[in-house]
Amino acid sequence: MLNCKRKVLFFVTVDWYFCSHRLSLAREVKRRGFDVLVVTHVKNHGKQIEDEGFHLIPLEMARTGINPLKELATLWELIRIYKAEKPDIAHHVAMKPVLYGSFVARITRVPRVVNLLAGLGYIFTASRWKAALLRKFVSNAFRILLNRPNSRVILQNPDDQSLMVRSGILKPESTVLIRGSGVNTHVFSPTPEPPGVTTVVLASRMLWDKGVGEFVEAARLIRAKGTDARFVLVGDTDTENPAAVPKSQLEAWNNSGVVEWWGRRDDMPNVFAQAHVVCLPSYREGLPTGLLEAAACGRPIVTTDAPGCREVVLHGKNGLLVPVRNVADLAGALEKLIADPALRHKMGIAGRALAVSEFSVEKVVSQTLALYQELET
Repeated sequence: MLNCKRKVLFFVTVDWYFCSHRLSLAREVKRRGFDVLVVTHVKNHGKQIEDEGFHLIPLEMARTGINPLKELATLWELIRIYKAEKPDIAHHVAMKPVLYGSFVARITRVPRVVNLLAGLGYIFTASRWKAALLRKFVSNAFRILLNRPNSRVILQNPDDQSLMVRSGILKPESTVLIRGSGVNTHVFSPTPEPPGVTTVVLASRMLWDKGVGEFVEAARLIRAKGTDARFVLVGDTDTENPAAVPKSQLEAWNNSGVVEWWGRRDDMPNVFAQAHVVCLPSYREGLPTGLLEAAACGRPIVTTDAPGCREVVLHGKNGLLVPVRNVADLAGALEKLIADPALRHKMGIAGRALAVSEFSVEKVVSQTLALYQELET
């Protein structure tokens, strides 16, 4: 049972992601009497993790690096950590921690392993030859490492779960569907629409496969018609991701006046309070936390009819779905909401209700703790 002093080790790529996506879970695990260890690359959130009473173990790891010597050094350090700490449960989040963590957990005999694939990422979605080679390697490694009796894989949407099972990478009994990381519906709460010009916000990492380019082109189309609206990009680029939009491109767009680029923001409730519409024209997601937060704030959403995105939006109820990479349809959906405050209000109410009933952080934490307990029986 989850009531005695044992250890849960979280292995996450970078500290800010742990704080934004796993903090509520880790707090509840600690509240139930576990020691919480956090293995991650430390940037700016190390003190926040330690202030929570968690044991922070810094790890030098490039999220996308494939330098053989550096990767071997990372694996060796992980083996040392797992051997020294002897966790009762290892919880790995994202592609590289799942791969490396599962390998290390197997050779160090960690009794229970939970792996979270928050979207299938560049390796599984890109068509470039490099991604195809990596996909073959990772798929074979996952077949070997992730189908063990003491291991479960959390997938965040049914499309990803079906794909991994259908392709023979995962056995059905090795997978668990837990939709997203959850949203704090107390922190992210509805506010009235702000006065002034209708503002459309895309809040995400600045990656091409988030549909950032399509968003900018849709803004151009709408502005060319003389529509009075603001289009805002919120988020930083990600130099470790092959799909990163260069900072120079973001600055050029901002300087052109077609869109505004606000950069990374840590006050997302305030950002959504300044928005009338939230947009994410992504090609594929696990389940985007930004859209859950927008829905909880009572904002209508325009997103793509793609895995992960369509989990958050019921078309015509709390937002509009458009085809992937279709600028004309994206612009049309945005124009519809820009022109209709009553429809925005109606969709915002429906989105808030959906966030509270289906995607609260309490629900996700409860489901994850139930999985921990299932592995103990």
